[in-house]
This record gives sequence, structure tokens and C-alpha cells, in this order.
Amino acid sequence: MRNLGIIALVFALIACEKIDDTANNPYKALDLTTKSAEIVQKGEAFNLNYIEYINAEADKDYIISPLSMQFLLGMILDGAQGQTADEICSVLGYGKGEVDDVNEFCKSMLEQLPALDKKTTLTIANAIFVDDGWPLLDTYKSTVKQYYQAEVSNLDFSDGAASLQAINGWCSKHTNGLVPKILDDVNPNLLAILLNAMYFKSQWKEKFQKSATSQETFTDESGAKKQVPMMKQTQKYGYLEDKVFQAVKLPYGNGAFSMTVFLPLEGFTTADVIKDLKSIGLDAVRYMSNSEVDLWLPRFETTYHIKLNDILSEMGMPSSFDSSKADFTAMSAYAAYLSFVQQDAVIKVDEEGSEAAVVSSAGMMKNAAGPVDHVVFHANHPFLYMITESSTGAVLFAGRYSGKN
Repeated sequence: MRNLGIIALVFALIACEKIDDTANNPYKALDLTTKSAEIVQKGEAFNLNYIEYINAEADKDYIISPLSMQFLLGMILDGAQGQTADEICSVLGYGKGEVDDVNEFCKSMLEQLPALDKKTTLTIANAIFVDDGWPLLDTYKSTVKQYYQAEVSNLDFSDGAASLQAINGWCSKHTNGLVPKILDDVNPNLLAILLNAMYFKSQWKEKFQKSATSQETFTDESGAKKQVPMMKQTQKYGYLEDKVFQAVKLPYGNGAFSMTVFLPLEGFTTADVIKDLKSIGLDAVRYMSNSEVDLWLPRFETTYHIKLNDILSEMGMPSSFDSSKADFTAMSAYAAYLSFVQQDAVIKVDEEGSEAAVVSSAGMMKNAAGPVDHVVFHANHPFLYMITESSTGAVLFAGRYSGKN
């Protein structure tokens, strides 16, 4: 009897701990102004367009961050004028002259996102490294500090080794070592390097049992088969199905963040999924019916680097990369044009949860002159995924897994 009492006490303590944990870590939505909420909606087009371009370009698994790119392009936009600024606004999905609203939106996200879930570590950092002796305008520095909390530091770009150590060191520090390097050299003709870094780590609300993970067959879009470690469990999840895909939402922590996996139905591809999402809108998948899902999901890691000059030009901002057309005079009298924009990102997904990091960087050249009872969701072929904030649908990370690391 004594042992039964001890067991009962242990279970009672566990139950109290869970109750207290819920009380101490409640879900809350982002508190956004009407204008910032409108910016979220307008940015949905950018999210899907960006994912679509990367999905078509990538010949292997990828991981990107639309939100990180929004932060980077926001800082670039603050330095742009005329046609250059209009094009960047268009790419982001915003109207002309909405720079102030973009800044307010980014400030709200920067301040509120990291505090939404005590079981989620989310850090966002911005920085600008400027070649010593080639100053940025005080008005520009004040704006990026006010809205992006951006550190502005001077480096001697002619000292390549020291500059690399500072820039790559900043990236490693702000991604918990997941992105230790973004550059192999520093062009001394650069005026500035602009950086956004995001680091995300969280536990699944319902963890997978490691003992249930086993090697299973995964079939890629070419029909080739391989063995991958497949995590398995049956739980209540948000679920949606349409004519092109199945979608299941896996919450982290208190539900402020989640991963939504989009699995193409037979006869469709990940490209078809993106086209369908552009048609129905991401709002359609934010609110799902709870269903019991027999879930299989690969345990995986993806590392990805991509230079975005051509993609961003095709999306609608070619002037930024054209030395004869770019106008970044709101940043500096010496600002000429963008030499590069790129993203470096990493994600790790396992039974415990997910860890992801990204660095978005840009180089500015000098101007020298319904409910379903039971669902089978076996992600044993290529799929897309997004990590989003629940109340706004803001896409922190997005990727494709096809078994091609």
C-alpha cells in the first residue's frame, strides 16, 4: 500500500507540474497595429513567391527563411530611393511609400517573437559592418538602430583576414554556431555588409519516441528509393487535405510556433503544392481541424547556401544590382549598388524538436567614382515544410525534404 501511495504522489506531482507549466507558459498572439497586420497579409505573396523560386532553383534539399529576408530587405529598403525603393517594396508585396509601415512591422516582430514561448529559443539580430572611412548617413544609422536594433560597426575591409574573422564570428555567435561562416573573402571595394541572423530551437509539444524510429523507404520525385530514419507516432494534430496535398501541423511548446508539413498527393509534386498554396492562400492552412494522425516523418538535417541576385532580380528588383540604375543615396553618399544577397541556413529535425538558424547577408558596393477520424500521413516522398508563428502565419523558415542532402 505504501508503494501505491508513493506512485500516486509521483503522478500527482507530475500532473501539477504540467498544470503549472501551462499556466506559466500560456499561448498568446502577437499584438500588432492594424497597419502591421496589413503588412503581414501583404507579405504572404512574398513568402510564397520566394519559396517558389527557391523550389525551382534548388537541385537538392533546401532550407530558407522568408522572414529573415524580409528583415534584410527592410534594412536595404531604408537606404533606397526612387525606382530602387519602389521595386523592393513591390518584391516584398507592399505598396509604394510604405517604408515606415514596414519598419514598424519589423520592429514589432523583432520585439515580440522571441518572447512568445518559454520553451522556444528564438533570437533575431541585425548588424551592418562598414568599411572604415566610408561613412553611412546618420539618418540611416538612426533608422536601422531604432527599428532593427542593428549594430553598426566599422572594419578595415582592406584587412581581409580581420574582417572575415569579425563578420563570420558575428554569424557564428548569433546562430549558436550553426552557421559558422558566410564569406570566404571580403572585397575591399565593398562599402558595407548588412546582416540578419535568426536562431530557433524548440521542443515538439508531443515528442516522438526514439524507440519508434526505424529505417523506412523514401521515394524521391524521380522514383529513386532510399532508406531514411523515419519517426512515427499517432497523435491529434491539425490536419487539412485538398485536391493537391495533405497538410499536418506539429506545434512546438505552447503552440506559438509550429511546423506545417505539406505532402503532395499521388501524381503531384512540391511545385504543384506551391502553386496550389498561391491559389488558396496560406490563411487556408492556418486553421485546421484536429484529427488523429498516423504520422511518419523523417529525421533529417539540411544545410543550404544560395546567392539570390538573379532570383531577386527576376522577382522584381533588378535595379538594386545595376550600377547604372541603383539608388541607395538614403544610406550613404558612397553607396552604389548591391554586389550580392545570399542566405545560409541550417535545420535539424529529430524526435525532440527542431533547431534552425539562418544568416541573410548583402554586400553594398562603394560608389568609387473538416475533421477526419483517422488519417495516414506517411511522409515517404518529397515534401515541403514551414515553421510559422501561429497568430500571423509569419514564415520563419521554409524548406523541402527530398532525401538529397
